[in-house]
Amino acid sequence: MTLLFDRHRTITSPALVPDDREQDGRQGDQTELVIGLVNNMPGSALKATERQFARLLHKAAAPHMRVRLHCFSLPSIARTPALQKHVAQHYDDIGTLGQLAIHGLIVTGAEPIADDLRDEPYWPELTSLIDWAATHTRSAIWSCLAAHAAVLHLDGIARRRLPAKCSGVYDCSKAADDWLTRGVRSPLKVSHSRYNALDEHELTARGYQMLTRSDTIGADIFAQQLSSRFIFFQGHPEYDALSLQREYMRDVARFLSGQRDEYPNLPAAYFDSATEQILKHFEARARASRDPTLAAELPGLTLRPDLATGTAANLLFRNWLSFLAAGAGKRGR
Repeated sequence: MTLLFDRHRTITSPALVPDDREQDGRQGDQTELVIGLVNNMPGSALKATERQFARLLHKAAAPHMRVRLHCFSLPSIARTPALQKHVAQHYDDIGTLGQLAIHGLIVTGAEPIADDLRDEPYWPELTSLIDWAATHTRSAIWSCLAAHAAVLHLDGIARRRLPAKCSGVYDCSKAADDWLTRGVRSPLKVSHSRYNALDEHELTARGYQMLTRSDTIGADIFAQQLSSRFIFFQGHPEYDALSLQREYMRDVARFLSGQRDEYPNLPAAYFDSATEQILKHFEARARASRDPTLAAELPGLTLRPDLATGTAANLLFRNWLSFLAAGAGKRGR
């Protein structure tokens, strides 16, 4: 099993360290799948998202598969000069997407700027991508904000602002039998991190198939059959164990520096009880004195021992790649 990055470089580990040995793209009877990752994540999450999806595809690919992963980003996403350089050096121009005979597409969310997604600067580019994927891929995965944008564009279903951020690891149960969730144990633990939600009943009324859901947070994974099989993640099955911790610490730092008004809630069912108590005491200090240097005083944090994030993701992506391989010569069907 090999995982190829663009420019025909082999990824020999999940850390995205390329092997410069040339690959000719033909090894025995292997099926080669071409996957596009449109990575619109902000800040340090950009590189973390690369690693997370690369690991998943690497683990999920069967021995007879070769996966060629091409990274793209929407040009209108605002980035720091350092990240602009990284994208310029390591990502393909999204204008070349149509030349690559993509089998499957993964599109991530982005940090929202506007209250209405249609007012985001990248909205025209994103909706063009949605329309293109519907007829030029066998299946596309839309993650978090990208899922919200896709259903708004396709069916006019608008997301709703939550009273507080949905952050944590939630037990989600299967809502239907589907090839995507075949072999996945129910309930599955899925990381969620979002300020908005789609109404489950509104989705099903418009023909979306609910695949996994939670009584606590509603829709988790759902799907719609167009010419392409569109799969929507409200959560982040790709997250590694520390992803929510990094986001929480980022939000604490933003509070301390005055970049956000509200102190972040603890991620649900994530830290162990002793760590939660430590963080509650720290929150009291932070509210009393908003000093950015306080962040350096946080001790080591411990996650719950039963977290098991990412376990379901391996099977979900194995099933997805198998679906793509079964129709490798049938783009858009």
